[in-house]
Amino acid sequence: MTTTRWGILGTGGIAATFAADLAQVPGASLAAVGSRTPEAAAAFAARHGFARSHGSWAGLASDPQVDVVYVATPHAHHREAAATCLAGGKAVLCEKPMTLDRATSAELVQEARGRGLFLMEAMWMRCNPAVRKVAALVADGAIGDVVTIHADLGLRGPFAATHRLRDPALGGGALLDLGVYPVHLAHLLLGTPSTVQSWARRTPEGVDETTGILLGYDRAAVAALTCSIAGASRNAATITGTHGRIDLPEGFYAPRSFVLHREDTETFGFPFEGNGYQYEAAEVQRCLAEGLLESPLVPHTATLEVMTLLDTVRAEIGVVYPA
Repeated sequence: MTTTRWGILGTGGIAATFAADLAQVPGASLAAVGSRTPEAAAAFAARHGFARSHGSWAGLASDPQVDVVYVATPHAHHREAAATCLAGGKAVLCEKPMTLDRATSAELVQEARGRGLFLMEAMWMRCNPAVRKVAALVADGAIGDVVTIHADLGLRGPFAATHRLRDPALGGGALLDLGVYPVHLAHLLLGTPSTVQSWARRTPEGVDETTGILLGYDRAAVAALTCSIAGASRNAATITGTHGRIDLPEGFYAPRSFVLHREDTETFGFPFEGNGYQYEAAEVQRCLAEGLLESPLVPHTATLEVMTLLDTVRAEIGVVYPA
């Protein structure tokens, strides 16, 4: 089996979770970690079993013993971090959203293609086995024509004014951190909408605290999506069609099961160990082994079309980032 040597750029919580899930991926090797401080990088490497650590992003990007880098920084740093890794000749799996807006995401896509390097947004939901099965059932007409999608994702607050979720400089707010999941789900099943309407309550810092999005489609379907950093919602999703319904449970972005309602009710189970990040890592390794520059599960077009939607929503709700 071919070994894929992973580097992780960033030492926060999401980096630790991803590192732990790499243990579930055959052929994955923990090669190196990079941070802006040698101390943080060394501590993370020791804690999670990485072979080496680098006290700079450029050090990780130039490490010849690294095949692919997972970018795990806050949103506002994705562009710089991913660009640094691409310049170092590394394949990149970049945390969602790819950047703060479509324009800079498109720049990264163009840079990766120009260098002949693999690039993928870390939208792990699209790689989840249960979500992939839902998409296949919908595509096969298992519930008829989709008429509505309802999805919500909310965290219980309050978060301090200094928290990254309320910091405009870090791309804070509910939309980019949480709303990206409901929007990606709607895009996966219905594509690009013809109309977008949205509303938000903003924090004193100017980021969105609670946001509602209504997407209308020419195929006579509607997606009603919400996200919030002010209250814990069901964090579930329902796809309703003319001949049935699919219910995704709490944690719809990384489900282990779902229920198909037609004449009879059928439960589909997809149990797994860990947190579910291993599926996106395995998809990256598969693509690298096959010489692909993008994943068919999370293609560049999907990333850019969703970023366009997020830009539209941000313009409507009046959220502007300093970057």
